[in-house]
Amino acid sequence: MGDVAPTEIEAIYRAESRRVLATLIRLLGGFELAEEALHDAFMAAAERWPRDGLPANPRAWLVSAGRFRAIDRLRRRARFDAVAPELAARIEAEASDAMPETDQTIADDQLRLIFTCCHPSLPGDAQIALTLREVCGLTTEAIAHAFLTRPPTIAQRIVRAKARIREARIPYAVPGPDELAERLAIVLKAIYLVFNEGYSASSGTTLTRADLSAEAIRLGRLLVDLLPDAETEGLLALMLLSDSRRAARTSPEGELVLLADQDRSRWNQGQIAEGRRLVVAALASRRADPYALQAAIAAVHGDAPTAEDTDWGEVVGLYDLLADVAPSPVVALNRAVAIAKRDGPAAGLSLIDALLADGELADYHLAHAARADLCRRLGQVAAARASYQRALALARQEPERRFLERRLSELPPE
Repeated sequence: MGDVAPTEIEAIYRAESRRVLATLIRLLGGFELAEEALHDAFMAAAERWPRDGLPANPRAWLVSAGRFRAIDRLRRRARFDAVAPELAARIEAEASDAMPETDQTIADDQLRLIFTCCHPSLPGDAQIALTLREVCGLTTEAIAHAFLTRPPTIAQRIVRAKARIREARIPYAVPGPDELAERLAIVLKAIYLVFNEGYSASSGTTLTRADLSAEAIRLGRLLVDLLPDAETEGLLALMLLSDSRRAARTSPEGELVLLADQDRSRWNQGQIAEGRRLVVAALASRRADPYALQAAIAAVHGDAPTAEDTDWGEVVGLYDLLADVAPSPVVALNRAVAIAKRDGPAAGLSLIDALLADGELADYHLAHAARADLCRRLGQVAAARASYQRALALARQEPERRFLERRLSELPPE
């Protein structure tokens, strides 16, 4: 009885709010009413749980509370909205006829929501922005940072996408087999962006968000069950192999630890083994899938007992393939770093300088950090200092900022 602290409710909000929202969107038929219901449900939890104690299934409790608070809200709107009573009656009737929500149905709702957010009738940039907002709960500022654009632009995209879903009556459902394959690519991209935000948070006090990474992996497993092929298996493998290093990526004090310096005994060998099996299955299709190639690169790192044992020749070869099938400035940057490991810092630096001269990575802090590291290794202190300062000016994540500040302080005087 009782004794539920506000911090416990906050933790449940962080862990469960997006899942609860996805189910409320399905039950209530729209984003706006579901978002209001989510807020009402947590307000009710903050009032009742400290008095009555934590329910046996907080997620199901929040869904039920949110749905019935939505019915009450609609009834109060009856004076101003003629449709509200009819909608309230429909939701109430469906609630009384439906089976109780289970953890599995609530979990599957997030997959339904991703397919809704990624419906082909929505513009591509709006699909991803809406997914990051509604499935991950990222702020418009964080999404704008990922898109290298302004928050008002992102907010406008999200508003328009929600209006389009409402007006076109886009269903909250996973498409049937005929549509699944053609809609898969954008959904995979969205899930990978969710994972990346968990693997390396775009801003804030911590390097990672384990809840987002775990959610993306869970959704990846659902997709492999739905459609096992090179793309879905490759993405799941990539996420598992990348996430296997999470425990070693920060020190006990929360400081960033580079790949070469990580304690590999802390890597999750179960995830590495599962990821390796999926890589083999994905590459057996003979399709050069970008996710499978990135997973293969991660598997090379996972196979190396120490950083010195890494087969950088194989890594460069895989990046060559990746650059052919999915060229991008970030792929080119990662390839340049791998070439620096194989052939020496001067070889990598010339490639990075060419990339920065093109301008596409001018505001990407990791490009400047990589250049700074190569300049440092070559003894080019002034150039290293300038690049570290540029990277520091662009970095938004506190552990990365502290790491860059340490690197700057360690440079010898010019």
